[in-house]
Amino acid sequence: MREVKDITAMSVDERIAYAKANSPLTEEELQMIKEGSALTTDRADQMVENVIGVYFLPYSIAPGFVINGKEMIVPMVGEEPYVTKSTTSGARLAAANGGFTASTTGSFMIGQIQMLNIENPETARLKILEDKQRLIEAANKVDPVLVSFGGGCTDVEVRTIETMTGQMVIIHLIINVCDAMGAQAINAMVEAAAPIAEEITGGKTNLKVLSNYAIYRLARARVCIKKEDLGGEENVDKFVSAYAFAAADPFRAATNNKGVMNGMIPVVVATGNDTRAVESGVHSYAARNGRYSTITIWEKNNNGDLEGMIEVPMAVGTVGGTTKFHPAAQVSLKMMGITKADDLEKVIVSVGLAANLGVLYSLVTVGLHGDFESARK
Repeated sequence: MREVKDITAMSVDERIAYAKANSPLTEEELQMIKEGSALTTDRADQMVENVIGVYFLPYSIAPGFVINGKEMIVPMVGEEPYVTKSTTSGARLAAANGGFTASTTGSFMIGQIQMLNIENPETARLKILEDKQRLIEAANKVDPVLVSFGGGCTDVEVRTIETMTGQMVIIHLIINVCDAMGAQAINAMVEAAAPIAEEITGGKTNLKVLSNYAIYRLARARVCIKKEDLGGEENVDKFVSAYAFAAADPFRAATNNKGVMNGMIPVVVATGNDTRAVESGVHSYAARNGRYSTITIWEKNNNGDLEGMIEVPMAVGTVGGTTKFHPAAQVSLKMMGITKADDLEKVIVSVGLAANLGVLYSLVTVGLHGDFESARK
């Protein structure tokens, strides 16, 4: 693995030259990023309501990421200092040890139908499951294009829940959204299936909407760092102790997870994806066992080396939405050589793990404030 160049001391123009030499971007695309001219007010007016202008954020690059054997520059859009530096430090440590190994479970999302006024909820649940094909067919008629690409509604789940207003039957449509984030398609599908659910059960539907708790759309990454690269086994033990702290204490877990999101969210922004959807899914998953905990794990293996991993819901897309309208989002995807949503998901969780690695290394060695101050000099 070739040595990753430290671009921190470079000028902006030198970094642009570096990006041009190490990515497929053109001079025109890089100038668009430099000048902040990617998003015009007219284009922004097509994206959201009541537009009067545009708002700019710093666009940084994190070089030297190695993910599943592929080396790339990762774009990061955000305002917080030190984040890009610490994330790059984590990426450099990982690259020296073979990089990150990442995987996904597929692009399956959940659409929910809330059913009320059900006299016999358990009987209704079985009726829905027995007749689920009608729900699937009604949903898939809404988006024949998605179905033609191999996506669409593939299954139905049903559960009953007790609430303060009584018992409810909740239907989940399991929908393969392919390379999209999928919100609009899912909302249309559950609305189309709702009348069929009422016909089957005799009940009434209320909310019909996607869930951002994307438990069937998980992304995972792992890395192994030799103890020598961390300053010895004592520092490996400090990493494991820091993980144990976050796993046991929600006050620490919240800050740990914020540090992980410091890496992930700038990539989500750079590629035109929905930060709130990602954040809600990740934090819900952190509390899946009934108590809020860390989304990263650090362990010591038999050789005394450090092994780290992350697994979280990751609902992002490479087609549609802001990704389609924002030229800089297209440039960001091109910079990484990404066209598929699952590849983007692998990058985002790897960057999150790198951010956690970089910050924890500072915390267990020189301290975060000391490292931040040295970075400013």
